[in-house]
Amino acid sequence: MTDGDLVQAGYQIPGPQTTNLADILERVLDKGIVIAGDIKIDLLDIELLTIRLRLFVASVDTAKKAGIDWWETDPALSSHAARNALQDENRELRERLEAYESKPDELPVGQDAAATH
Repeated sequence: MTDGDLVQAGYQIPGPQTTNLADILERVLDKGIVIAGDIKIDLLDIELLTIRLRLFVASVDTAKKAGIDWWETDPALSSHAARNALQDENRELRERLEAYESKPDELPVGQDAAATH
């Protein structure tokens, strides 16, 4: 009996299942995947450089479940975090200015009289 005869008789021939890229990507983002590797550069048995790479590929929801949310607090990646960083800097500068204005005869820490004249 050939494969053609089995198909005509209603039997399915087992074979590799086809999966498209979208299904694979959905599965990876849903579950997450970790890729880890080390790069070492040695010269005459002397370690010159070691680079450790860790890559975590997942959806935002999966990453948050894993406790990873650094992009929310990085000013370079989040406009909300950038606003917070700017507000913190402004508050600190205002506090320093108020402290300086309340005691105009005293110099700020780290400056001496010779440096200001």
